Amino acid sequence: MSDKSFIQKVLSISIPVALQSMLQSSFSMVDQIMVGQLGENSVAAVEIAGKPGFIYTFVIGAIGTITGIMISQYIGNHNREAEEKSICVNFLAMLITGLAFFLVLGFLRDEFAGMFTTEAQVIKESSGYLGIICWTFIPLGICNILGTALRCRDRSTWPLYIGIFSAQLNTALNYCLIFGNFGAPRLGVEGAAYASVISQVAAAFLFVLCFFRAYGRIHFSIRLGKAGYSQYFLMLLPIVLNEFFWSVGQSVNTYVYGHMGTNELAGMSLTGAVQGLTMGALGGLSQAAGILIGKRLGSDEYEEAYRESIKLCALGLAGSLIFSLLLVLTRKPYVQLFNVADDVREIGADILVAFAVLMPVKVQNMILGGGILRSGGKTKYVMLIDMMGTWLIGVPLALISGLYFRLPVVWVYFILSQEELARFIVSVIMFRSRKWMHTLH
Repeated sequence: MSDKSFIQKVLSISIPVALQSMLQSSFSMVDQIMVGQLGENSVAAVEIAGKPGFIYTFVIGAIGTITGIMISQYIGNHNREAEEKSICVNFLAMLITGLAFFLVLGFLRDEFAGMFTTEAQVIKESSGYLGIICWTFIPLGICNILGTALRCRDRSTWPLYIGIFSAQLNTALNYCLIFGNFGAPRLGVEGAAYASVISQVAAAFLFVLCFFRAYGRIHFSIRLGKAGYSQYFLMLLPIVLNEFFWSVGQSVNTYVYGHMGTNELAGMSLTGAVQGLTMGALGGLSQAAGILIGKRLGSDEYEEAYRESIKLCALGLAGSLIFSLLLVLTRKPYVQLFNVADDVREIGADILVAFAVLMPVKVQNMILGGGILRSGGKTKYVMLIDMMGTWLIGVPLALISGLYFRLPVVWVYFILSQEELARFIVSVIMFRSRKWMHTLH
């Protein structure tokens, strides 16, 4: 494949994915600004209540990643039956996971909120939000699995269009339900949760329609055989455990910020949407890596897979440097959008500078760990790299710097984020060894 043809392939996958992610993050940013008008307590409550969904999103994302690996490789070796079975098996895994999260959080939402703060008002608002938002779990999983299948079948624009519709619907409903506009009840943070549920259910319905439009009737089967299930679980379990414990590690960080003070937690939460926006802009490269490199490996084209992986990393580096500069230049106007105290705004602006410095390394880890190294199905390598970074470096540094030394929150964030540098070094070593290259059978 020529460089021009390769770039076109990358752009055809990454641009729709990036636009969808950026739109979702931008509308989440608007949502956050709306909730921000309710004050620091509401901002902190939504930050806390969003953590279970954050963990769930990464666990379901892991199942979606496995779906993408399997579909891409089976497309590469022209095995339609195996492709359809992989969709069915991963869809079932999503349903079981979503139901488990829904039941646990439905009963333990007060206890969960109390883990992060001792302020009664924050706990009350967080618990109410969480009791509603857990209804998005199953629809979100449907969108993830079916969206992955559509992208692998060169329908990357379809999830984009659904994402645009869903984000617009969510924002409109937020405007009505948070503030009580157009005759709607004024529900505050719970209104934001109801808006998310309605828009996510609508998106799931559209994904189902588009999936059957692209695939037609498929044979529903979960019969992979003993060898097939062995291979499946050897891929699935490491990546699910990886994403679960990584996201739990991020929740430990939130625990640290919350116990440093409500202003520190609110200042950190101000940056969440814009971090998602900038990383989402380059997240399409990770998706493109998983699909394109997976197809190469499925066709036993190992040398081409290696060369194209290097090109994807170079594109990610260039993009991350541009976004880092833009973020530094726009940080002050961004934090002024929130109706919070000046010291909360200052904390948010400082954290954005730290994030901008870290972004190039974060993006390389996203492309390498999130796309390239996983494309061969040997997901245990990525699990070991991420667990080392999170639990041997990130979490201990957060606890020591935040709760023992009581450093300013921006320094706590920067110090714990050195886990990204450790991940990057080990990922490069693993990439160069080529041990990740593997074809599914």
